[in-house]
Amino acid sequence: MIDRRSLLKGSAATIGSLIAATALDPLKALAATVTLPFENGERPLVKYPQKRPMIGLTERPPQLETPFAVFNESVITPNDAFFVRYHLADVPLNIDPDTFTLEIKGKVDKPLKLSLADIRKMPSKEIVAVNQCSGNSRGFFEPRVAGGQLGNGAMGNARWKGVPLKAVLDKAGVQSGAKQVVFSGLDGPVSDKTPDFAKALDIDHARDGDVMLAYGMNGDFLPVLNGFPLRLIVPGYYGTYWVKHLNEINVIDTVYDNFWMKTAYRIPDNDCNCVEPGTAPKATVPINRFTVRSFVTNLTSGQKVKAGKTNLKGIAFDGGKGIKEVAVSIDDGKTWTPAKLGKDLGKYSFREWHLPMKLAAGQHDIKVRATSNGGETQPLKPLWNPAGYLRNVVETVRVTAA
Repeated sequence: MIDRRSLLKGSAATIGSLIAATALDPLKALAATVTLPFENGERPLVKYPQKRPMIGLTERPPQLETPFAVFNESVITPNDAFFVRYHLADVPLNIDPDTFTLEIKGKVDKPLKLSLADIRKMPSKEIVAVNQCSGNSRGFFEPRVAGGQLGNGAMGNARWKGVPLKAVLDKAGVQSGAKQVVFSGLDGPVSDKTPDFAKALDIDHARDGDVMLAYGMNGDFLPVLNGFPLRLIVPGYYGTYWVKHLNEINVIDTVYDNFWMKTAYRIPDNDCNCVEPGTAPKATVPINRFTVRSFVTNLTSGQKVKAGKTNLKGIAFDGGKGIKEVAVSIDDGKTWTPAKLGKDLGKYSFREWHLPMKLAAGQHDIKVRATSNGGETQPLKPLWNPAGYLRNVVETVRVTAA
């Protein structure tokens, strides 16, 4: 459990160590590297304060991918292994939790400035939810697309603690005619020509009771690189909306049209959110909810395993309806066997699955396919869009049993 004393003590020590570690050398490269399973997939393993060795994509701003083996450890992703994504290179490393404030302004009856202590006095809630980068798995797109060439590790599942955004908005009093809520954080651009990062949600979504302001993560305070001291949690939506170091909420009566909403993070406006490879969509909409996905976590492609009984294991998730079933094939999709689902931690969480299978000697193409409670299922062939978003094709792990 987090109390205020441990929060302040821990965060002060953490910030101090992070500043010391990043002042001259922001990226601590280790001798080891990993090679992700696509062209030009070699990446360094790097070490930052509060993090175990992670897959490094960029240093400024820091982008750290979770090694995929972490997802086999637990359905909850540990704080020290949770992926990191920044858009802007001016990462705030000198936040004082005693003086930090969150401003609520715009079309409200009572503009507010809330301290961290004020927020923590409000009735809290917890929710287990996946945060997934919009570009997760982009490196697998064929033909390749521009952007960070990520494997499958730009995602994580955590137990978030905080207050519902609805409670804060109700405290300020949302005025009639409000259309959207805009969220900004303390990270910023290093050039005045770079648009500052901000995201918006429709007012009804912002007040649905699930969107929340989190100050806790897996029973601890938020790591600095995951948004300390406060971040927006938008369950079921891609991580671009999960604004870190949140310090400003602005209620507006128009549709927000900054670069990060109007130009970036757009998907084709059609049923599949896809187009023919190499073509451009006729119309786009802002990226929004996750597609349904599933993975095998205890085997990797190219692995040699012992023939005979084996217990396949993995995870599945979707954008908020929850997982209805997971099916597994060990013969490249010719036949499918239902897996047993693990404990249900909530409709926004990873759902573990298990399946005892007998692998005969030889090569096996193991496929896993999830179906949500809403009936959405994964496509057998990959869909394509020019931004490299929404990948959710049925994944294949090829192993040899002997």
